[in-house]
Amino acid sequence: MRQRSIVISTALAASTILGCGSLAAEPDCSTPGTWYSTEADEELSTAETINRLGDASYILLGERHDSSEHHRWQLHMLSGLLGKGMLTAVGFEMFPRSSQAAVDSWIDGQLTEDSFLSKSNWDEVWGFEPELYMPLFHFVRMHQIPSQAINVDRATVRKVREIGLDELSSEQREGVSKPADPLEDYQQQLAEVLERHPGDIDQQHFIEAQTFWDRAMAEGLKKAHDDHGAPVVGIVGMGHAQYGHGIPFQLNDLGHDDVVVLLPHEAGQPCPQDNRADYLFVVATPEADDPEPPRMGVGMEMDDEELVKIVQVLSESPAADAGIATGDRVIKAAGEKITHPRDLQQAVQNQPHGTWLPLLIERDGEQLQKIIKFPREE
Repeated sequence: MRQRSIVISTALAASTILGCGSLAAEPDCSTPGTWYSTEADEELSTAETINRLGDASYILLGERHDSSEHHRWQLHMLSGLLGKGMLTAVGFEMFPRSSQAAVDSWIDGQLTEDSFLSKSNWDEVWGFEPELYMPLFHFVRMHQIPSQAINVDRATVRKVREIGLDELSSEQREGVSKPADPLEDYQQQLAEVLERHPGDIDQQHFIEAQTFWDRAMAEGLKKAHDDHGAPVVGIVGMGHAQYGHGIPFQLNDLGHDDVVVLLPHEAGQPCPQDNRADYLFVVATPEADDPEPPRMGVGMEMDDEELVKIVQVLSESPAADAGIATGDRVIKAAGEKITHPRDLQQAVQNQPHGTWLPLLIERDGEQLQKIIKFPREE
């Protein structure tokens, strides 16, 4: 069977899960609530699209992690697939393998929401607002759907990025096998991503880290398939699923070419390249009363001393304008101690547009005050 990569873009409405009949309008990837086949250049209903997934062993539902629209679509898709008898297990990128016991206890009904987030180390391993994901977690618990923690610890990926995969033992790699060598197109895409990451990062190690990450999640999904059968649905970031690279490519190397990738596509955006996916499901533009929070323009991680370290500063961002540099360590924001990247994310999200956020940072052993000035909304 040929390897398939299907992308679905979303617009919300529970009724789309039950929709039927093809749409007659000229396909343009812009009408919320419609499916678009890039291969056949046609619009489809949800029912027609799901029927075309019948022989897939793996169905990947992509997302942008901070998009509530994407997560609502994922929930509706899980419901539609369950109703068609096409949902055997779910794999979540949000959880590393070390959180599997907490995931199992959640499914068994042994944990409250707070205890589940605590025991799975949500703030440390993921950090995005849990409210975005809790409906998905309640869905798999309500329907007693086996769920797999398919990721690895961030520190493991970071170690590969720092010293290379060959320098790590099997135990240090959390048992993940050697990834299949990525195609040249994927390597080029990753090289372009690296160019937007200021700092002294070895390109080969960066590519190794990304493909290792893909391999780890592919193996996690395969374990769910081996333990529970097919189809297995993966809740993963779009970057790990599109263009036939990432997880689908690694699954193919593991002997599974029956992979379907469904990604969201926002209304008003140009249709993506045909080779990105087979299907799009168009999502509505976010509501005006749910504005984007201000963004500081940095990438962060925990360093070896358990402090929040800046590893990326985007050009022409509030952080760049304030003089924040890679390697800076954030001690306080608005007078509150910062102990995890989530703390700084929350401090930024609490700031209205047009306000200032004072930071205390450490640079080369010296503490400095910096002021992040967020622009007013246009």
